[in-house]
Parts: sequence; C-alpha cells; structure tokens
Amino acid sequence: MRRTATAMLVLMAAIFAASHWAIGAYPQWATGLGYVNAFAEAAMVGGLADWFAVTALFRHPLGLPIPHTAIIPRKKDRIADTMAQFLRANFLTPTVVARRMRRMNVAASAGEFLVNREGGERSRFMGGGAELAAEVLESLDPERLGLRVRAGLASQLSRIELAPLLGNLLENLIADGRHRPLLDGLIRWAGLTLEDNEEAVREIIRSRANSVLRWTGLDSRISSSVLDGVYRLLAEVLVDPDHPIRGKIDAALIKLAAQLRTDPEMQAKVEAVKMDLLENPALADWWMGVWERMRRSLIARARDPNSGLGNDLREALRELGKALQDDPRLQRQINRFARRTAVGMTSRYGAQIVALVSETVKRWDAGTVTDRIESAVGRDLQFIRINGTLVGGLVGVTLHAITQAF
Repeated sequence: MRRTATAMLVLMAAIFAASHWAIGAYPQWATGLGYVNAFAEAAMVGGLADWFAVTALFRHPLGLPIPHTAIIPRKKDRIADTMAQFLRANFLTPTVVARRMRRMNVAASAGEFLVNREGGERSRFMGGGAELAAEVLESLDPERLGLRVRAGLASQLSRIELAPLLGNLLENLIADGRHRPLLDGLIRWAGLTLEDNEEAVREIIRSRANSVLRWTGLDSRISSSVLDGVYRLLAEVLVDPDHPIRGKIDAALIKLAAQLRTDPEMQAKVEAVKMDLLENPALADWWMGVWERMRRSLIARARDPNSGLGNDLREALRELGKALQDDPRLQRQINRFARRTAVGMTSRYGAQIVALVSETVKRWDAGTVTDRIESAVGRDLQFIRINGTLVGGLVGVTLHAITQAF
C-alpha cells in the first residue's frame, strides 16, 4: 500500500508535467487540458501534504529535523503512560471485571473442555501436565525433598494430640460395629498363626511337662488337648457374634477409648510412644525408602502414555467436567470464586499490571515503537495518502471550474 500510494503521487506528477506541456503545444485543447492539469496539480499537492503528515507521525520526513515531526518516537514515554492509564481506568477496574465475569460461566466452559475434547487441546494439556510433573519430580533433590517431607510430617504429627483422636476413632468404630470385621480378621490370623507354629507350641508344652508325663506319653495328649481347645474357642468366637469373649473384648475396647480421651496418664504414654517412633532412625530410613519408590513410580507412570495413571486422570477429569456441566450449585460456587478472585487480583495487582505495560513500552527503542504502531495501523495510513491525493485532485478541479465560470 505504501508503494501504491507513492506510485499514485508519481503518476499525478507525471500527468501534471505532461498536461502543462500539452497546453502550450496544443492550444486548441487548452480548456480540457486545463481541467486535467488542475486535477493533477491539486492531487500532487494533496498527496504530498498527506505523505508529510503521515511520515511526520513516525519519523523525520526525508531525514530532516523539522519541528513537530517524528512525534511518536519523541512522545514514546508519554504514550506508554497514557496507554497504562487508559487500561487502568477503563479495563482493570473491579467494576468492569465483575460485570464481565458475571456474563461468563467459567465452570460450564471448563466442564465442556474436559468432557467433549478427547484429543487435541485436552491431550496436549494432559500430556504437558504429566511431563511437567515428571520433570519437577526429577529436578528436585530426592534426598533433600524426602528429608523436607519427612520433617514436615514429623512436625505436624508432633503437634497433634494423638490419644484423643485414637480414642474418638475407636469409639466411633465400636458404636457402628465397624470393628467387627477387624476382630474377625484378628481371630482368623491367630488361628492360622497357631496352625503354622503348632509344632513349636507342642514343644513348649512338652518342655514344661515333668519327666513322668513325658515317660507316659501324656505330654502329647495334653498338648493336643490344649491346641484343640484353643482351636475350638477361636472357632466359636468367630462364628458366634454374641460370644461372651466378644463382649469382654468390646468392653475392654470401650474402656481403652475412654482412657485415650480422658486419662492424662494414658495420653502421656501414647505421646511418648509417638515421639519415640518419630525420633527412631529406623523409621526415618524406612520413610526415605518409601518416598524414593513413590517418586520413581510417579515419574515412570507420568511418562508412560499407556499407564493406568493417565487413564485414571482422564476419567477423573471427565467426571469433574460432567459435574461442572450438570450441577448448577457447583457452577454458582465456582463462578463466584472465579469472579471474586479476578476482582481481588484486579484490585490488588491492577496498578502493577499497567505499570508492567508502561515500563515495557518505555524500554522499547524508538524504532521498535514506531514499527509496531505503524504495522498495527497498517494499510489505513496509506489510504490516507491515497484519499488525500484523490480528494486534492477533486478540490483542484472544482476550484478550476469556479475560476473558469467567473
């Protein structure tokens, strides 16, 4: 467009020169050629005037330091401040942001993104998130991170009064009967353990019997009777939910729960055991091993596109997206949170944001500012020159016709 505007100016100059020559060479055509000459002359003046005006905005015409030219490079800092003030006053205000956010359903849009896009952007989003998580886990010092996590857990656990929590947990389990499957499991474990170590138990009973019993062989019968009695007792307790031993166990557990909640001596014992465990080097070494295995497993699963982690994540995101789409109450809560967050950030950081815009523009050199603004305005600048050429020519013809009429 710049070349087109310049070519039109050159054309007008050529027409002016040719028509001026033709008027002297062909007097019989002087009237008609006068209109052509007037049009070309005025168009050339209008094109030159607009070329000067457009050029003066961005640079010195022909490189000459004419006053009031190269306006944008000279006023760069003022333009930056004005832009920042305009943004702050008209866009980054809590009222404007809140009004805009009220018309947006952020939750539903996020839900649609998570549910309806099986590939493309969502795949890139999930793949990039998994790779980012893997790189973060790899970049951190494993030992130092493990120590920090262990120290954090130990610090939090040391502040928690464990005994009352255990007491409440145990009391709730007993009240709802949820301890019974655990008790059944313990009874089965006791029976299996006794069965696996039956010979050792028989040997203990035989070693405790006197020589007469061993000589008569009664020690074997006694050990068999003891074992059979224990097996029978465990079986009866296991199949009978109202067995007296179960009642005694429940009573003992209820008493333990009450002691954990109210007995200072019992609470002190639990706290002492807790602190001994937290300060035990063996527990620290065990935790470091567990943490390292967890870290390596997470890295491997995050980078494996066929791992269950990716499928689980996709399914979880899909369910979250459906909830965001279908639950109006959840949408209202999330949209309210998003609106308050945006308004709060605008109120707190609006000045810093516009200051960033202003400082960034101020750091640009004059040539960069000129080129970017000129490119942004683009073709319209050259249309100014073209329109100036055509409008100038029409004005010239009009004035020529008026002078001929009078």
